[in-house]
Amino acid sequence: MTSDMTFKSMNILIVIPARGGSKGIPRKNLRSLVGAPLISYSIKTGLQSKYRPDVYVSSDDDEILSVAAKLGAKIHLRDSSIAQDATTLDPVIYDAYQYAQSKENKIYDIVVTLQPTSPLLKRKTLDDAIAALLHDPSLETVIAARDDTHLTWRKEGDRFVPNYQKRLNRQFLTPTFREAGSFLITRSSIMSENNRIGTNVHLVLLSGGEAIDIDTFEDWNLCEYFIKRKKVLFVVSGYSEIGLGHVYNTLILANDMLGHDVHFLVDKKSDLAFDKISSHNYQVQQQQCDSLIDDIIQISPDLIINDLLDTSEQYIQQLKKSGFKVINFEDLGEGTQHADIVINAIYPESHTLPNHYYGPDYFVLRDEFVLTPQKVIDEKVTSVLLTFGGVDPANLTLKVLKSIYSYCLENEIAIHVVAGFGYDQYESLAEFSNIHLHRNTKCISDHMIAADLIFTSAGRTVYEVASLGVPAIVMAQNSREMTHFFANENHGFLNLGLGSEVNEEIIYEHFKHLCNDSALRHLMSCKMKQIDLRGGRQRVQQLIRSLMEE
Repeated sequence: MTSDMTFKSMNILIVIPARGGSKGIPRKNLRSLVGAPLISYSIKTGLQSKYRPDVYVSSDDDEILSVAAKLGAKIHLRDSSIAQDATTLDPVIYDAYQYAQSKENKIYDIVVTLQPTSPLLKRKTLDDAIAALLHDPSLETVIAARDDTHLTWRKEGDRFVPNYQKRLNRQFLTPTFREAGSFLITRSSIMSENNRIGTNVHLVLLSGGEAIDIDTFEDWNLCEYFIKRKKVLFVVSGYSEIGLGHVYNTLILANDMLGHDVHFLVDKKSDLAFDKISSHNYQVQQQQCDSLIDDIIQISPDLIINDLLDTSEQYIQQLKKSGFKVINFEDLGEGTQHADIVINAIYPESHTLPNHYYGPDYFVLRDEFVLTPQKVIDEKVTSVLLTFGGVDPANLTLKVLKSIYSYCLENEIAIHVVAGFGYDQYESLAEFSNIHLHRNTKCISDHMIAADLIFTSAGRTVYEVASLGVPAIVMAQNSREMTHFFANENHGFLNLGLGSEVNEEIIYEHFKHLCNDSALRHLMSCKMKQIDLRGGRQRVQQLIRSLMEE
């Protein structure tokens, strides 16, 4: 077998044909596409090839040749006789090929036509196509193409005639392929002034942006979209001990990123997170390597958004050394010193740091809460809601039910329980027959707005409750939630502290007091409504966009 080093020693010529007189888009080859001349993309792709080809731009236009030379390409001034509208590429490429052989004093084995109008062609795709020709001596030509299998018609005289015998679904039609125009690779031995295609041809099928050949302004706009499109990786944790708040937060952000390629990565213990994200049909994978960094490098994103509790200094530094842009959410670890942006809506920060954004102004609120009208407080409590997150590891649901169940029955107060995605202690609730149990509801805002009082933990749910203005009693699931600064009296909450340490009598007394004090409930609601939670999502997305566009 011939080695790759042998192939690299072969003489390969890339010719980029670039006329100055383009009609559809005037001066197309020199116009700026996302900050760079269109022709620069194909020159860069050619120069980066692992086969070290000579890259020539052939043009009849002095300005194009001048720009090409500055971009690192060699140049060939095309004779005016082969620079007409009706001139095909065969004589153009053949003329440049002969010129380059004489100029470089070498015999070329392979000649590549690389079109400047396909700026999104990847270097690897080009190298793989060259390799296909090098590894198969019987092949004479490799052409970029795209699948064009459709029900097609042709015109005969004044009539339109189908190109098919039967109307079938696309997958049952005979496959047809259209040249994409990106590249045509051929052996020099079969080239002539009127031909670049041999008898044994291989097609390389392109898709997405790589298959675009710019002819119109619509094509141009589509290329801009693909160039600006980024691969965004959410690195997320979610399991019984910490709940699924991080997952829900990142899913909201992902839903707003319609123009980007979104991926998720969860750590080894986050089976719950994996299942939840999968249910939303996002591309998600679970950590496979010993180090999460290695999984991230394999995915190779443009931007990493971490939402996995405290990050280490080493973890973030490794990401930055690998060239990634990094945003951290709800992070109190040493890694925050090195991330590009840190957003902490839930945790307080002792002092302000550059590019750190914290407080309720940066909470990401789901659409259902943005669109739900705020609560109007009634004189009488007729409904109470218990919702302790996606997992409720301390089973605070059970504790509250034991505390208020009898009182609610006596006073005709309906009890609604929303159990989250990871809650698995339903058997413990079996004795409470007169409750309304809602499992993993998709529209929790409907249950919240229907309630007169809410019991909840100190996580993200308190922001959702506040956005609706529903009076709430808060019980923290763990010591970390105790550091959440938002769920306090100033923001309209009655915070009882760590749920595991609050006895049932205290829960009952506070609940009974709030049920009988409509003025206090009204005051709590007013304090909540003074906070601008509905603009936080837009502020966060603007921070993310600004980093991606740098």
